[in-house]
Amino acid sequence: MNALRFSTQQVLTAGNSSSASDAFGANTECIRVVSTIATYIQIAVAPTAAATTAYLPADDIEYIKVSEGEKIAVLRVGGSDGKVSVTELTE
Repeated sequence: MNALRFSTQQVLTAGNSSSASDAFGANTECIRVVSTIATYIQIAVAPTAAATTAYLPADDIEYIKVSEGEKIAVLRVGGSDGKVSVTELTE
């Protein structure tokens, strides 16, 4: 993969119900995701994170390929809310 630039950043709250980001932009190749707590995530045009979707451990940085118009949804794993940083990456 070629080096990518940081672009739009969103900070989501991973709480006791699924919450979604804004849609990713036209030039976004992938996203960089890191969370302060263990979190369930899902990527889709209309995502809903649940205990059956992908697991993101606390403090791990993930790079995920996405398409224009998709969003990420987040849901906390434990009993405390946390922050999920989502940075769009472009060429």
